[in-house]
Order: sequence, then structure tokens, then C-alpha cells
Amino acid sequence: MISRIRGTLLRRELESAEVMTPGGVAYEVAIPLSVYERLPREGAEVELVTHYVVREDGAALYGFLDPRERTMFARLLTASGIGPRLALSMLSTLSPERLVRAIAERDIASLRQVPGLGAKKAERLVLELADKLDDIAVAAAGPRPEGRAAEEAIGALVALGYSPAQATAAVRRALDEAGDIQGSELIKAALARVG
Repeated sequence: MISRIRGTLLRRELESAEVMTPGGVAYEVAIPLSVYERLPREGAEVELVTHYVVREDGAALYGFLDPRERTMFARLLTASGIGPRLALSMLSTLSPERLVRAIAERDIASLRQVPGLGAKKAERLVLELADKLDDIAVAAAGPRPEGRAAEEAIGALVALGYSPAQATAAVRRALDEAGDIQGSELIKAALARVG
């Protein structure tokens, strides 16, 4: 498994990059548009986290600048009908955070913005992955708010049916905006900011 490549960026194109490692081996890596936009200039040092895909018709290496992008790419590949090319297209169109939110909120209209992702495939993707992205959503939202009141508020929102990621984000926003509030006031403030 090739999990990371570090070296000199020899070539960058919209759909791929070529990286020369210090050992003298150059790798061609398929990338989403969001990675292309953030790559350094050619000749600069670069490090990509990668996902290696082996299929009947060949093998390919996919590269990302952020481990969350790689995790999202790998998770998308677990859905039926989603191959590497469509997964890259999804990450080119929507950020990992926006993609997780669209799937969790069953936002088919946002998913349909992805070229090649029709309504039926978007609905199937939502059905298969809606409950399997909480770890990515929580990581994208940042660290959990600390303290007993925050934990209780998150637990209350989860008990009401919100995902852990939605609950964490709402409590964090409530604490950021309202300051040091506790108990039922924090829960009310978080409910006002959920979603």
C-alpha cells in the first residue's frame, strides 16, 4: 500500500500530478480539482496522502493534500456504483465537509451538481452512506467543546435525533456566540443553531 508520497512536483495538470521522490522514482497521481488548485508551483516540494486502487483493468494512485479528503474518497468508494472517477468528481465539486453535510442531510439537489451523478445514484449514495460519515463530520468540525455542560447538551441533541457531528457543531456555535451558558439554556441555544 502506498499511503504517502513526498518529493518534487514535476508536473501539475487539472486531473493529475507527477511527483519525483528523492529515490528517483516518479509517480503519476490522479487528483481532484480541489487539490490541483492548492498545489505549489512545479519544482516545489510537495507531500500527498494517497489511496491506491487496484482493479481488473489496472491500478491507479489517487492523491490528496488533506487526510480527510483521502478518507472521504475511500468512504465514497464503498458505495455501490461509485468508482474512483466519480468519487474524484464529487471531491472536485464539493469539499469533504460540504459532501458529508449533503449526504447526512439527504440534500439530493447539492449532490446533483456533481457531473455524472444522477438522481437515482445520488439517492442510493445517501441511503448507503448517511449513517457512515459521522467520524469524518466530527473531524471536519474540529475538536469537541469541553466541559460537562457541553457534553450534556451534545447528548441531548443526539437523543433528539441529530447526528453527533450536527450536535457538536451546534453546541460549539452556541458557546462561541452566547459565551458561558449552562444547562437548558445551552441546549436551547444549540437547538436554535442546529443544521
